[in-house]
Amino acid sequence: MTDHHHDHDDPHAPIEEQAGPPTPHELLEHALRELLVEKGIFQAGDVQAYIENMELRTPAQGARMVAKIWNDPAYRRLALEDGKAAATALDIDVSVAPELVILENTPERHYVVVCTLCSCYPRMVLGVPPAWYKSRAYRSRVVGEPREVLREFGTELPAETEIQVVDSTADMRYLVVPMRPAGTEDWSEERLAKLVTRDSMVGVSVAKDPATV
Repeated sequence: MTDHHHDHDDPHAPIEEQAGPPTPHELLEHALRELLVEKGIFQAGDVQAYIENMELRTPAQGARMVAKIWNDPAYRRLALEDGKAAATALDIDVSVAPELVILENTPERHYVVVCTLCSCYPRMVLGVPPAWYKSRAYRSRVVGEPREVLREFGTELPAETEIQVVDSTADMRYLVVPMRPAGTEDWSEERLAKLVTRDSMVGVSVAKDPATV
């Protein structure tokens, strides 16, 4: 993406990966956390342990799933039927996570994920969401002008490809499976996973060109 300098409060601003000042929700979370620690509901160390556990969750988890979906027909069927079961099959802990729906991009349809109300995101398989995903600009613009938003990420899709925007909720998360690049039929899953990026699993980009890996 190009480097833009616009306020995220402007719904027409280009999408950028730049965090702004703390939101009211973040300030409320901080105050509530301090209050609960003060009252002994849990310890500050418990919060830190949880944060460290979350930091272990990275897009590499989702990339493993995508690579296996590309390579293993039986696993692909499981993933499309039950995303959480597919994650569990790879020893990814989703025991307390919301439902996970796996969506496959095709030449006819390209999926893009957003959370229009806040920042619901498949953290269990992608880790912490990027700043642009939480921005008002992305949340408002991708619904009304998804093709233009994808262009800002460097993703140019054929005119005949339908772009379908899916809205994450508190009870439902989505993971996009980008189309498998041509010429990778004999690649191992480990090698395939290197083609899968965080952005491609949100749908704002496609898998990497095999020649670049």
